[in-house]
Amino acid sequence: MARRARGRGAGGHVSAAQRPDRQRAERQRAQGRRPDRSAGAHRVQPARRVAYETLRSVHDSDAYANLLLPRSIRRAGLAGADAALATELTYGTLRRQGTYDAVIAIAAGRDTAEIDPPVLDALRLGAHQLLSTRVASHAAVNESVALVAETARSATGFANAVLRRIARDTPGDWMALLDDRARSDDERLGLRHAHPVWVLRAFRRALAAEGRADELTALLEADNAAPGVTLAALPGVAEPPEHSHRTRYSPIGFGLDAGDPEPVIASADGAIRVQDEGSQLAALALSRWAPPRPGERWLDLCAGPGGKTAVLAAEALAGGAALEANEPVPARAALVRDSIAAVPLEVPVSEEDGRVRATDAPQSYDRILVDAPCTGLGALRRRPEARWRKQAADLPELTALQGELLDAAIRALKPGGVVAYVTCSPHLAETAAVVADARRTWGDDLEELDARAVLHGVAQHPLDLPVPADGSGRAQLWPHRHGTDAMSIVLLRRRPGTR
Repeated sequence: MARRARGRGAGGHVSAAQRPDRQRAERQRAQGRRPDRSAGAHRVQPARRVAYETLRSVHDSDAYANLLLPRSIRRAGLAGADAALATELTYGTLRRQGTYDAVIAIAAGRDTAEIDPPVLDALRLGAHQLLSTRVASHAAVNESVALVAETARSATGFANAVLRRIARDTPGDWMALLDDRARSDDERLGLRHAHPVWVLRAFRRALAAEGRADELTALLEADNAAPGVTLAALPGVAEPPEHSHRTRYSPIGFGLDAGDPEPVIASADGAIRVQDEGSQLAALALSRWAPPRPGERWLDLCAGPGGKTAVLAAEALAGGAALEANEPVPARAALVRDSIAAVPLEVPVSEEDGRVRATDAPQSYDRILVDAPCTGLGALRRRPEARWRKQAADLPELTALQGELLDAAIRALKPGGVVAYVTCSPHLAETAAVVADARRTWGDDLEELDARAVLHGVAQHPLDLPVPADGSGRAQLWPHRHGTDAMSIVLLRRRPGTR
């Protein structure tokens, strides 16, 4: 079948004949218009179109699906079942992309790198429907082929052949075939649970540091489960509405008993927002490690997009402290300003390199949050594309930046001040190793607080937080264990009397 597809001259590549079609479609999308369809062409269901166009933006423009998809759903006027379908198709396809690519490569008889990206995204969307949903096979195939026809008309025969080959076998048959072809146990596990091998190995090491390596499969499964919607009511500014229930751990978190959260969020003017419980706890660990003293100065050094900043602003207002924020990317700095607008506290937002911003203010702050740029491997439930977007080769540059930000923040601490070093990643290179380097650099001038004890004091119910093998005070939250993103939280105190 793969040979027949190639013989038709499609092959998923962009030929000279099809370039005008594709270029015209791309121009029409850039102008906000739908691509032209020839008379009698299949009309793609709006939910599938939204999912497909989101996939294209994720892969072409490095967009984040969790930010783009809600806007696309609103623009398309989707609601109810159609909105749910667009969400499932988008996130489901992104989560299991690596597994679908392995299946597509077999069905196509070639590596996916040889398939034109718009065609490949349509194949991925079709593969998800065929292998992981109850969508009828003919609908999955026909609508995916129709998407291909809009940008690469001559590739429709190829796409049709590949998808019909996938539909011919059951999902169990495909997984058995992938198992047989895997080159190692880790590759087999990665294909079954749709995680790159380097990621699952990093997760295994992080769990082993807590004596919990046997939880790896549970973690991988939790990463592939859609997270529930968790909201935060900014303390002292808003209260959870009726018909809601408190989250298990965060004292400011809640979930709705039923219904769409959008009306609740809209009516609160920013005082209620969607926020993962782990992010709430990370901010509260800094604001509540000890009661704030009036007149304290706080700094959120890497503030974008501003969720934790808003929690700190509400906490600073209640405690009589002053808060400043910094975010070097102007668009994200604008998001920070929007996020803190609901708190009646003046919070200056600077737009500097965090390393420069902190270094230029030596011994100035009592509390600093370093929510460092990271791989984002702890948020794969809500940002599934991160597992395919990041590579192990990205780590050296990231960890160097993380270490420099943490060092600069320590320099900006007053003696006795505390920095919270937070990453939405459990990777030991981004967490334990960065902190170990800082402690070696600063020696006796720096002490690590017990972040686990602080979180126990903040949380409404006990948290299962094992002591790491290195004996540090680091607290690591997990999706499978706590229902949060895999947030790492470290609290470092500059000893009083240091210069």
